[in-house]
Amino acid sequence: MELTSKQRAQLRGMANGLETVLTIGKDDISENLVKQADDALEARELIKCKVLESSTLSAKEACNELAKRTRSEPVQVIGGKFVLYRHSHKLGEKCINLVQPKQRKTAGRKYERN
Repeated sequence: MELTSKQRAQLRGMANGLETVLTIGKDDISENLVKQADDALEARELIKCKVLESSTLSAKEACNELAKRTRSEPVQVIGGKFVLYRHSHKLGEKCINLVQPKQRKTAGRKYERN
């Protein structure tokens, strides 16, 4: 699921008040870290992660790798922190309701050139 710019903006606003859930250090992205991220995404849908200076990965590289391995969407990368989102079906009514993209209007009739 590709996020629209409005959905991304909505999630960025929600992520402002979040505490960092995961920290990526010198071990980079291990299977244990992927499992923790997967569990956190399933429980919260939106998580904030931090990349320490001791890591060999940049925040953008870590974000893209973790997003790929957890089947989530990168929302934002700023400095050494990044935010990931993945819709959870287990949360039911407590899940994040994203802004729905507007339907484009289609012309009711076609104009012909003379």
